[in-house]
Amino acid sequence: MRLSNPGCVTGPDPFLSTTGRQAVGSFGVPSTLGATNGIASPVKIGSLWLKLQIACADGLALGPGKADLLDAIASQGSISAAARTLGMSYRRAWQLVDEMNRCFDPPVVETLRGGGAERGARVTPTGTDVLQAYREMEGEAAAIADRPAYARLRANLRSRPLPSD
Repeated sequence: MRLSNPGCVTGPDPFLSTTGRQAVGSFGVPSTLGATNGIASPVKIGSLWLKLQIACADGLALGPGKADLLDAIASQGSISAAARTLGMSYRRAWQLVDEMNRCFDPPVVETLRGGGAERGARVTPTGTDVLQAYREMEGEAAAIADRPAYARLRANLRSRPLPSD
């Protein structure tokens, strides 16, 4: 499911995926961080996978990977430590932070220069609000599994695909 903010273009509808595990983020709500490789993935509910993405023009303002990165920055206190925790390069983490900061006003992450305890990065109050709202939206989107349409779809879904010819 992709949502856009005012002035932004809406992307594709919800889609199904085949990877990922559910974990709990730093705000006590489900995180989409993969347990084995640090790669974000859709939230799994039975045989339903949900991936919520927030678009900003042609870019991606926020999705499961960026939400997990915000969680990691909040808990680690730096972009480099968050990147290591998630198994990604510092450069990739910095690119994701830069894209989020360009999409949200005010920015969601600020870097702190200097020495001692006052260096690194922190999630701003805006970032905290954005992340909490995103995690709430993931929880609300998960309620789709209780809808009649999903029950109808599951009635015709095999537990495993047939072997290919």
